[in-house]
Amino acid sequence: MPEPTTDEHGETPRTPPAPPGIAPSPTGSAPATPTASTIASVASVTPDVPEAEPILTSAGPMRPPGARESRSSAVPAAESLASDLPFGRPGRPMSGNPFVFGFTAALGVLTAWWLVQAVVGASSVLILIVVSLFLAIGLNPAVEGLQERGLPRLAAITVVFLGVIAVFTAFGLAVVPPLTAQSTDFVQKVPQYVRELQDNPLIRDLDQRFQILDKLQQYVTSGDFGSQMFGGVLGFGQVIIGAVFNALTVLVLTLYFLGSLNSLKKMAYRLVPRSRRTRASLLGDQIVDSIGGYVGGNLIISLIAGVTTFFFLVLMRVPYALALALIVALTDLIPMVGAFIGAGVASIVGFFVSPTVGIVCVVFFTVYQQIENYWIAPSVMRSSVDVPPLATIVGALLGGALLGVVGALLGIPLVAALLLIVREVILPRQERA
Repeated sequence: MPEPTTDEHGETPRTPPAPPGIAPSPTGSAPATPTASTIASVASVTPDVPEAEPILTSAGPMRPPGARESRSSAVPAAESLASDLPFGRPGRPMSGNPFVFGFTAALGVLTAWWLVQAVVGASSVLILIVVSLFLAIGLNPAVEGLQERGLPRLAAITVVFLGVIAVFTAFGLAVVPPLTAQSTDFVQKVPQYVRELQDNPLIRDLDQRFQILDKLQQYVTSGDFGSQMFGGVLGFGQVIIGAVFNALTVLVLTLYFLGSLNSLKKMAYRLVPRSRRTRASLLGDQIVDSIGGYVGGNLIISLIAGVTTFFFLVLMRVPYALALALIVALTDLIPMVGAFIGAGVASIVGFFVSPTVGIVCVVFFTVYQQIENYWIAPSVMRSSVDVPPLATIVGALLGGALLGVVGALLGIPLVAALLLIVREVILPRQERA
């Protein structure tokens, strides 16, 4: 039996303990070969050592300096991470950065300012679109009435649109010839008016003191009068051309809106969530019917005013009775002040006939306005627009202050729509709260 070996200090070295599952070999013999089950058991009890996260670079994942070799299972994970993030791991979010916050806020303010400027720049076009849509909604009841009598919608739209064009044509034929004739007559009588001024003792005395006629003659013969007169004629021509263009634009847009009104309503209702779409469609239809009823009722009131004025002026033998009646009918469409404008124009023409005719015209229009305000308008509007008188006045005033005549026309139906929303949506919600 061999003797045990000793080290340089004369001590016998100790044999290291065998791993669990491996039988210790006899002294001096070769260690036993581990089996597969033994390797599995050793691997199961070997503690997991956390591996360093690879550094992602443009050349691929790299092992950090000083880190141990990664296991075979770490390589596929690193490759998967590199494929998911080809440009590297995202950095820390910048949502809390004050510079980013200030830049975003400034960008929002600039965007809002640009939108306001765009709306202001396109305000004239937007007003034409709103007026056309308003007229289309107002004419829609007439179209639907013709549809109920058996006409197709296209034929009904054609009939209504031709009626609108006929009204505008009749107004032009009734108003333009009298204005042209009176303007020509005034130009021809200008020398006579000048002679009458010269024969007037008061004018003669003022001319001797301040040389009014001489200064007027010098101003007329100078170049300033010609340039200003020419500029005024150009400005007046531009106004006329702009008015004709706007009228044609409104007519064309009204025709298109009438043809596609049902599809526009369906598209607007589809923007509402499905759970609220039925209620929103019912409210929208009621608002459209209210606007159409207001426009139709206002047209009926204006027609009554025009017909009554025409027969009265014919009875009083006032010239241009048809033109004046059309002016009264059109101005009567304007809330609050329109009736006074038409009555004032007709009364002034009556005073040119004779003072007695002018006074009779003033009395007639005063009495008629009371009848219209307290009997005709309530009877016509009761079935179409249910708006309190105070809300009517406030809506007309606010609309007129914002958009002028167009705002005054749109103010009352918009107030009716707001009151409907308050009555059907806001008040029930407040009661449930």
